[in-house]
Amino acid sequence: MTRLAYLGPQGTFSEEAALRYALDAHHLPLPSISAVAAAVAAGMAEAGVVPIENSLEGSVPETLDVLVHESELLVCSELVLPIEHHLLAPPGVEASQVKVIFSHPQALAQCRRFIERCFPKAELVAALSTAAAVEEAMSRDDAAAIGNRRAAQIYGARVLAEGIHDRRPNLTRFVVLAREDHPPTGRDKTSLAFTFATEDRPGLLVGALTEFSSRGINLSKIESRPTGDKLGTYIFLVDVDGHRQEPLLAEALEAVRRQCSFFRVLGSYPKWQP
Repeated sequence: MTRLAYLGPQGTFSEEAALRYALDAHHLPLPSISAVAAAVAAGMAEAGVVPIENSLEGSVPETLDVLVHESELLVCSELVLPIEHHLLAPPGVEASQVKVIFSHPQALAQCRRFIERCFPKAELVAALSTAAAVEEAMSRDDAAAIGNRRAAQIYGARVLAEGIHDRRPNLTRFVVLAREDHPPTGRDKTSLAFTFATEDRPGLLVGALTEFSSRGINLSKIESRPTGDKLGTYIFLVDVDGHRQEPLLAEALEAVRRQCSFFRVLGSYPKWQP
């Protein structure tokens, strides 16, 4: 049976994604995104499911850093889930008693306006996951947590408020990490990361991106992250249409590689189809 790690504990949105990806797998909850990657790299699991991007708050920095800096794992699949956030509290705790709200930083950010309107004086406390936040809140009589209905069922919480995220739709993209990426399917995308040498001159990034446009290859996403070496230096993260084994894309990737001081293909995998 396939062992599938995910950002736990039970009741997280990552668990929901893991169940949708492989319902019959042996699911292994772990306390952090880095722990999921480490488990896959060490052979404790064949694959791992982690969040990488949210439609309201953007990319998940820890996942990007794991892919770029901390592991040799590749993305082999992606899936997109609608996210419904609810305010959960122990039975008997009313909204007027809530002084502390726990949740994952992404969830707190996605519900910012609701919190500011309804709980302007509440202390916001970050947790490793939404489910861990619910578990923490259940031990107090002055706290609530932002999580999903499954977490409420698992930990015995009651729903104080439903659908509290600031905008709809609220979608999160999850990726599946493995030691190998996916074979070509004909409807693929490829993720890569690269940066340039210390030289900074006009047209450096354009020159790299032209390798794709001149071959008719579409870029579906581009963003940057600090390299961590010094202020003002960045790693560019790009998603392009196609599989790295396709001749035109392989040619473009090699041309970009020659221009860069750091270059890494993060994986080729099928595009998500609802």
